[in-house]
Amino acid sequence: MGDPSRRGFISVLAVLLSTGWAANHFASLIPVLRVDEGLSHTVLDGVFGIYALGLLPGLLTGGAVSDRVGRAVVVLPGALIASLGTLILLLWHDAPGLMVGRLVVGIGAGLAIGAGTAWAADLRGKSGTVMAGVVLTSGFALGPLFSGLLAQFAAFPLATPFVVSAVLSVGSVAAAASWSRTPAPTKAATFTPVPDRAERSGTGVKVALLWALPLAPWVFASATVSFVTMTARLGDRYSGPLLPGFAAALTLGAGILVQTAARHRNWGPQAGTTGAALAALGYCLVAVGGAHPALGLFIVCALVLGTAYGLCLREGLLDLESLAPPASRGALTGIFYVGTYLGFGLPVLLVVIEPTMGPSLPLVILAAVAAVVAVVRFRRLRSPQASTPHPRLEAASV
Repeated sequence: MGDPSRRGFISVLAVLLSTGWAANHFASLIPVLRVDEGLSHTVLDGVFGIYALGLLPGLLTGGAVSDRVGRAVVVLPGALIASLGTLILLLWHDAPGLMVGRLVVGIGAGLAIGAGTAWAADLRGKSGTVMAGVVLTSGFALGPLFSGLLAQFAAFPLATPFVVSAVLSVGSVAAAASWSRTPAPTKAATFTPVPDRAERSGTGVKVALLWALPLAPWVFASATVSFVTMTARLGDRYSGPLLPGFAAALTLGAGILVQTAARHRNWGPQAGTTGAALAALGYCLVAVGGAHPALGLFIVCALVLGTAYGLCLREGLLDLESLAPPASRGALTGIFYVGTYLGFGLPVLLVVIEPTMGPSLPLVILAAVAAVVAVVRFRRLRSPQASTPHPRLEAASV
């Protein structure tokens, strides 16, 4: 029947995949809802972004609760709540219904993602952390791609994508409930120890967050600028659900590839510096495109911002895995994800401030801040006098 531990780990990854799918496949349905339901760009961007509001309570509490009572108790109900939100979206297509559905999906995803990533780290250490990021990104990418295809070619373009997402969520939860066994938090497997100095001074939590959190804003801010903001700006020339699906697949596919390459080539923590620098470059390119970017520039931006997304997500999670006290890993992972998911609100913010600031200036400001983060991280990692040296500079390969 195979290794039960391996089956359990795969089932946890399956839950992360289906949750990422449920969270992001809505991006491809925005054009269909705009046409069929007559909803505005602003309303649909708000529906897309309210998901991030739903995430906050789950991310802030789910990881901490899972540190105490176990991962499955939090992750599996969270994935089921996300599937409930998907069913609401299936049945209720006006603005209030979409808001409620996306909010419920966010609540469930918040519970599942942070605690699920910590669960994968419990089971496989650093490799589990990396695989959690890759698989979650795969869900974010495959959901919009397949939902875009279904919305374009299926007989019921709004119903079918939601049904498929709900089935995947329930199926993955059933598999995880059958195959997985949750280790007690104190017995969770294979942790990378926190440096002795951090343990003695009680600064493990603080140090972990100081390294990881500066990378968090550039994760989903980069992704959503690519597959929400850029696709909306192309919408006057390219319509239909395939464009956002293609954009999400291209952006997040680049994120998957760079995370995989980083793992196989044992890239160190300076990869996070590169991620922040690429975010700065991507925002500059989006600013150059203005309100009406060329298709070629859109493709370049998707690749650059997708690579930034992947590196910032990977390195932020590995910073936590390397530095966070094991008993606080779930809570700190949730806090990190809160920082990343604030990026889901960026497309709405850009639409709101565009009449006063224009389409390019806000992105130039974001680029400047991301560049500062890259420079600071680079200097901290290179400084021989650093009071809190990064353990991965001397760590074994992932």
